[in-house]
Amino acid sequence: MFFDRPESGELAVLVHLELSAIDSPDDPREFEELALSAGADPVAFIFGQRATPDPKTFVGRGKLEEIQETVTKHGAELVIFDHTLSPSQERNIERELKCRVLDRTGLILDIFAQRARTHEGKLQVELAQLRHMSTRLVRGWTHLERQKGGIGLRGPGETQLETDRRLLRARIDSIEKRLDKVRRQREQGRRGRSRAEVATVSLVGYTNAGKSTLFNRITSSDVYVQDQLFATLDPTMRRVELPNVGAMVLADTVGFVSHLPHRLVEAFRATLEEAANASLLLHVVDAAAENRLHLIEEVQTVLEEIGAADLPQLLVYNKLDLLADAEPRIDRDDQGVPRAVWLSAVTGAGCDLLVEAIAERIGEQMVSGALVIPPQHARLRAQLFAGNAVQNESYRDNGDVELQVLLPRAELQRLMAPFREVGNPPQWLPEKPEEEPRPEDWEID
Repeated sequence: MFFDRPESGELAVLVHLELSAIDSPDDPREFEELALSAGADPVAFIFGQRATPDPKTFVGRGKLEEIQETVTKHGAELVIFDHTLSPSQERNIERELKCRVLDRTGLILDIFAQRARTHEGKLQVELAQLRHMSTRLVRGWTHLERQKGGIGLRGPGETQLETDRRLLRARIDSIEKRLDKVRRQREQGRRGRSRAEVATVSLVGYTNAGKSTLFNRITSSDVYVQDQLFATLDPTMRRVELPNVGAMVLADTVGFVSHLPHRLVEAFRATLEEAANASLLLHVVDAAAENRLHLIEEVQTVLEEIGAADLPQLLVYNKLDLLADAEPRIDRDDQGVPRAVWLSAVTGAGCDLLVEAIAERIGEQMVSGALVIPPQHARLRAQLFAGNAVQNESYRDNGDVELQVLLPRAELQRLMAPFREVGNPPQWLPEKPEEEPRPEDWEID
């Protein structure tokens, strides 16, 4: 990784400005949690207000002097800004403060570098770091800006900066090719689940909303859980059996945060595609957060960025144990469809309601009824048993077999297609004929 990490926490000064040009300012407490998650030891928190950022140093001259005095007073090694700084602003501020300067993007990248555990996760983080660093190379090579001549100093005809940029581009190309392979593998897995008609349900939500704890509770797994931002980077998937519906795959994904760096969204595209291609999104919300509506909006912004905003969603208000006199419940719309579930993943209260709500939402795509199969079409019976779609079986006096089945509409349509024009075809008898198409046309839409 590109960040040399000290053995102990670095003394850091945190800087947060309220910009009047921004309608919804960031929460300073979240910024402090980010710094703590990165391993920093904040010694001072400097606030300020400006109409617009200074194009040279982001902050004004007076505020820069205040920061410099604070750095000198505490012997700080690092100054972290809760904003996105341009490369030139970073260089100018470092020149004035005589210490390292990090912006919000660099801070999140550092946290991701610490959290990545799988080979894929490390590749994704390295790609984001390389793209971020490619615009800041000049800072490290100002002493080698020009080519030199003379005996022993003649080089390959390019400056050190050009050499490093060429090497970075080569490394970026190499990582992108490897991540493309990962993306193709994930797509192959999704196609396999689609052919097997196994629904995929993805947990999404703001970082530290309790997604991994909920994932462990539902799947009886032991995914890494910690009360810190971005504890989960690497996606985890488990198969879960739902009552009266069948199997589904539950996916735990990386948490979102305000102003999530675009480079990270690009680098983690292979991971986030698990959410973009899900049958249902479980949008986990910290019910105890004062600004939970704002956090929901931030998650929606990222979902739009990855093309998942229009997918079916079920809101999951977690951390109910932190609210006084709150009881687990399911909120439904005017048609009785579950829209939100209130629960506590830590205590397990309400998790059974969540499973019930998921089964209802996934079950919207399911059909159930009786299928009467003549003896000459026994191959269809074998296919239904192979797909675990049969709930009960009985035989009629004429030798026909009657199967009580539950399966996705698309799968029923696919299985019945070869029998549309044969003599003595199987007969579909839906449980709710007023809601189902006529059995004679076999169109299960």
